[in-house]
Amino acid sequence: MTDDVHASATQMAVPKSPEALFAFLDSLGIAHQTLRHQAVFTVAESVALRDAIPGGHTKNLFLKDKKDNYFLLTVEENAVVDLKTVHTLVGGASKFSFGKPEALMEFLGVIPGSVTAFGVINDVNQRVTLVLDADLMREDIVNCHPLTNEATTSIASADLIRFAEATGHRPLVLKVTA
Repeated sequence: MTDDVHASATQMAVPKSPEALFAFLDSLGIAHQTLRHQAVFTVAESVALRDAIPGGHTKNLFLKDKKDNYFLLTVEENAVVDLKTVHTLVGGASKFSFGKPEALMEFLGVIPGSVTAFGVINDVNQRVTLVLDADLMREDIVNCHPLTNEATTSIASADLIRFAEATGHRPLVLKVTA
């Protein structure tokens, strides 16, 4: 393999923009509504938006196991996840640790503070397993960052699953919270 071929084979794909995400949702016939707001980096910072945005709000954990398998756990914002035991709920996974920001960008195309279930649109090689908490999925509407923490996009919980499947991901819906 020549250096030029090798370099292009290992280049990272350019992450999709929020507009590309919205166009993809539109192409699937998925209704969505987005509220732009000041950047929020933590669940605590986003609490002020609750009155303006109904539905289930998310917390996202980008994790990897000792076998270098990557997982995105999307849970309700106030949920408690026991990182010492949650791997036992995800079949075949070994003990979890947090994924590095470089892997987050490489696989999901987002930076820390903007982690979102919508990030799987950038995971073209299906390296990340999306795990949606069963309690969150009982909500009619789920709210996620649209690849940026300067907005929140609301979609039906069933449509979040349809979206993930359309990206080539088969989300696991599991009770992963205490």
